[in-house]
Amino acid sequence: MSTPAEFSGFVRVRGAREHNLKDLSVQVPRDALVVFTGVSGSGKSSLAFGTLYAEAQRRYLESVSPYARRLFNQVGAPDVDAVEGLPPAVALQQQRGAPTARSSVGSVTTLSNLVRMLYSRAGTYPPGLDGTYPNGPDIIYAEGFSPNTPEGACPECHGQGVVYEVTEASMVPDPSLTIRERAVAAWPQAWGGQNQRDILVTRGVDVDVPWRDLPEPTRDWILFTDEQPVEPVYRGRSFEETRQAVERGDEPNYMGTFSSARRHVMHTFANTESAAMRRRVQAYMIAAECPLCHGKRLRPESLAVTFAGLDVADFSRLPLKEVAALLRPYASGQGSGKHAQDHPAQALARQRLTEDLVARLDVLLDLGLGYLQLERSTPTLSPGELQRLRLATQLYSNLFGVVYVLDEPSAGLHPADTEALLAALASLKAAGNSLFVVEHDLDVIRQADWLVDVGPGAGEQGGEVLYSGPPEGLRNVEGSQTAGYLFRAAPHEKRPPRAPSGWLELSGVTRHNLRDLSVSFPLGVLTCVTGVSGSGKSTLVSQVLAETLAARLGQSGGPSETGPADEGDLEDAQPPGAAASLEGDVGSLSRLVQVDQKPIGRTPRSNMATYTGLFDPVRKLFAATPLARERGYKPGRFSFNVKGGRCPHCQGEGWVMVELLFLPSVYAPCPVCHGSRYNAETLEVRYRGQTIADVLAMTVDDAWDFFRDDAPVFRSLDTLREVGLGYLRLGQPATELSGGEAQRVKLATELQRAGRGHTLYVLDEPTTGLHPADVERLAAQLARLVDAGHTVLTVEHDMQLVVGSDWVIDVGPGAGDEGGRVVAQGTPREVAQAPVSQTAPYLAQALGGAGS
Repeated sequence: MSTPAEFSGFVRVRGAREHNLKDLSVQVPRDALVVFTGVSGSGKSSLAFGTLYAEAQRRYLESVSPYARRLFNQVGAPDVDAVEGLPPAVALQQQRGAPTARSSVGSVTTLSNLVRMLYSRAGTYPPGLDGTYPNGPDIIYAEGFSPNTPEGACPECHGQGVVYEVTEASMVPDPSLTIRERAVAAWPQAWGGQNQRDILVTRGVDVDVPWRDLPEPTRDWILFTDEQPVEPVYRGRSFEETRQAVERGDEPNYMGTFSSARRHVMHTFANTESAAMRRRVQAYMIAAECPLCHGKRLRPESLAVTFAGLDVADFSRLPLKEVAALLRPYASGQGSGKHAQDHPAQALARQRLTEDLVARLDVLLDLGLGYLQLERSTPTLSPGELQRLRLATQLYSNLFGVVYVLDEPSAGLHPADTEALLAALASLKAAGNSLFVVEHDLDVIRQADWLVDVGPGAGEQGGEVLYSGPPEGLRNVEGSQTAGYLFRAAPHEKRPPRAPSGWLELSGVTRHNLRDLSVSFPLGVLTCVTGVSGSGKSTLVSQVLAETLAARLGQSGGPSETGPADEGDLEDAQPPGAAASLEGDVGSLSRLVQVDQKPIGRTPRSNMATYTGLFDPVRKLFAATPLARERGYKPGRFSFNVKGGRCPHCQGEGWVMVELLFLPSVYAPCPVCHGSRYNAETLEVRYRGQTIADVLAMTVDDAWDFFRDDAPVFRSLDTLREVGLGYLRLGQPATELSGGEAQRVKLATELQRAGRGHTLYVLDEPTTGLHPADVERLAAQLARLVDAGHTVLTVEHDMQLVVGSDWVIDVGPGAGDEGGRVVAQGTPREVAQAPVSQTAPYLAQALGGAGS
């Protein structure tokens, strides 16, 4: 650990006011590992990313042409008086995967580009493809080995690897129903279904007889025709009345266009931007392996080219450690004997490309990612895996004199994986770089050369520097919540583990690295599923168990009942295969809820008040005031999402965007409503002296006092305070919330609901982004759910939460092919003694108390 005299210089910040920072001034050393700590929402990221990185980016962009600036995702100039001594900066922020499954390990690390070039320039071409080097007339260029390009994608499946079709059975699940009773379940709801039915009546189809009794040619036309006839529609008339109207030539209600069920399903699946809609229509489709490329996604000509006997698809399916072993002889020149007749340029290309590939792969192997494959899609990766992939790219770049600003690099990492992360950070620092890390993990904090503790609380109670200096100096800082966990053993609950009320028996699990796995999950308790990153925890719990249980419970909309569907979910849909079997006390469960860290809204119009539902009773209170009743204002008048009460200039946004051409666009308060979102007439209505805009500007803590006598609102606010969100404003846009904050909003929404039977709550790494103090608060809320008669199942790395659980299932022992098995299960103390578990030593340490 360094001392202040050993540092080469300092970065000095004066007057930082970004977000909740209170005119903050601080200095941090360069060429050191600087860790920013503090409770969630204290202002750490506002200082590290919103101020330091934003200022570094602003200075860099000043040196490039105005045109080039338009190509950057500019974060905007920070609100700060001065920043001195700041080198160029690179940011590595937390991102949960790419939008679609077309992004992969290979594309994130740029390895795929090198592999495609390797096959293009040094591959073995079969007879019939002119492989004459260089640049024979039919040589396949690198784009031809990518399933995401027109040159490389299989023409049959368009680079998907699977083809989708529909059948009568998939679209008509119950042929005893009539068309009016929605026998054709694949048709859209509401207007679409009625439109189709009325058109069929016009054409002479009886929509009131069982589907199976319709003539087969009629059924085939309804389901599969490619025609789109336009027919008159006589709404509300019976079959006979419609036929008579057609014969008389009565004026129809409108002319409707008929679309067959197959056409509707296939068109919707290919073109809709709604993940929920795609999920619905996919239920009526049958997926099969593409008969042309056999799931390899590439055109036959590309698959005919090989390297070391493998086509590019098979090559991309190898674990990275096997790829490195395969390429190492070629990189050293020992593999060239197999290609003695090569053109010299081809031999040189092969050696140069394999040298580069091996060098990049070695970095990934050092970070413990050798079990991944190049084709593995990024939505299937954990945040920790994705963060390490990006970190590997920076390690290979060999930059010097740069500030790396990292956002919780240990997020999603098992304690054993954190050791590899620390070694990587040490390599970056040894190369002459500075590391500014926002972090909650105590193991990473203990390795810091310098700590900046921000707080003391969150939101308006934070934004101040409590301490800046070597870690040991934080020990006696009053008001620091970090010091209590860093230097003093955190007391653990001595409560004996709860006894299960039943069991779920999951068997026949085969997906990713899980091979015919069987496991039992206890009910009525808090269970933590542990294991190193990539061992198969999330696949087992968040995918297989959740999907299988959702199907058994009839939750056709998908397993998650909280939060919006993610656009990437469907892109990574699994190919058809044997389904897992779920037995045991399934009947005791009434529903499944997945509480994840996905955003609670995609636009600033969504906020905590609207998501939790507390805004509904608030609007009713305003509508019940004398002035509102006198004017005839209904609750909808006080919504900023509909016409009537909202500001007509900003459409209820409260802000307007100002385009600055070559500079980042800036947002300014609406000049009409001044950021209130409402028009002047609506703001004349007051409840206990406050306007509806004043209420949205309140923090949860302030609103808790204000609405103390209004039970429906107070109950929601009380729950939000209990999960540690008292510092958030009611109207704070959902886009400003961190993943941890979004997850706690969802949890609070569940906690305030009335009991609805026995619910199974599934949480995937719920402690990500949480300070140890917030983890303690989260654990209390999870215990509250269990005490209310529910089951909580979490995938977790944080030993602080694991030691307080009732049951632990450890998956491993390693990652990838070395994992996928249950290596230990039992109470925390029992698993802590398991000999083959990588979790056991860290769990034993946590049970004995941490600190120094």
